Amino acid sequence: MRVTRFSPLLHRLRRLSCIAASGRSWFARGLSGAALAGAALAAPLAHADDHVTLLTSWYAQAEHGGFYQAVATGIYKKYGLDVTIKMGGPQVNGMQLLAGGQADFLLGYDFQVLSGVEAGIPVTTVAAAFQYDPQGMMTHADVTSLAGLKNKTILVAGSGRTTWWPWLKAKYGYTEAQARPYTFNLQPFFADQNVAMQAYPSSETFQAEQAHANAHFFLFADDGYPPYNTTIVTMRDTLKNKPDVVARFVKASMEGWKSYLADPAPGNALIKKDNPQMSDAQLAYGVAQLKKLKIVTGGDAATQGIGTMTDARWKKTFDYMVDARLLKPATDYRAAYTLQFIQNAKVMP
Repeated sequence: MRVTRFSPLLHRLRRLSCIAASGRSWFARGLSGAALAGAALAAPLAHADDHVTLLTSWYAQAEHGGFYQAVATGIYKKYGLDVTIKMGGPQVNGMQLLAGGQADFLLGYDFQVLSGVEAGIPVTTVAAAFQYDPQGMMTHADVTSLAGLKNKTILVAGSGRTTWWPWLKAKYGYTEAQARPYTFNLQPFFADQNVAMQAYPSSETFQAEQAHANAHFFLFADDGYPPYNTTIVTMRDTLKNKPDVVARFVKASMEGWKSYLADPAPGNALIKKDNPQMSDAQLAYGVAQLKKLKIVTGGDAATQGIGTMTDARWKKTFDYMVDARLLKPATDYRAAYTLQFIQNAKVMP
């Protein structure tokens, strides 16, 4: 499938790449696809491994650990898959590359996929490695909750303005007058006790700890922010033509996450190979935060298996986006995901 097929949508794809940066389904019809998926999980085929390319959402880091672990420990191989992981980054338009056939799977984000569906791009989410979006707020020690930011300056990146910022403003009555650009430089935060800033629990909080700053971190999901994150996204043609490959990839990836949280060393070695800037200390900190916040194993994953998704959660995200005028109400949000493959995986924490 060539990208020229979607040429009228390229300007929308470029906009979606901004949404994807913040996250650092209409599925194949018919019982035959489901039967193939089930058979693949029960007994991986004994033929030449199927080659699969996974494009990540950012430079290699702990947040991608389960996928690297599945390569490093041979889990993908066990399911008859030869997986190549390609790193994303600030200049990489993952949705465009996926639509253009340059990747089979993309690590995505609910907002990005829903906006893609609105634009007529046939993409589908098949699993959610993260039960919660890791996005949150880092504050100084005097702030005790997200409700305590009324007199604070809040640093917001451009991508945040089309994802979590409308949610935070609506929930707590914050105003545009409080917002300042976040340029991924922590010095304004260190220099001013009145500044709060968007943060990820494995990145900005790590830097604050290294600087011996007394900071607090508040996960937006704890206050009701609805989206999943680090989702597995693919094209509907892939679901239709290769349901067994999708089923095996989902199952193996979730097994990779279970293995990574138990012993991240093999996956970390591959992460550092792809991203030499990633230190052992930051990887260890990232894994510790994933465990502490139960990003992978919490929520519905605790009882339904790693990677699980529900109709109710997708509906909450859709409703928020419509209320915030980030999505047209007529958008068929159910086209943005399918539960078929993850319900069959059943990889319990």
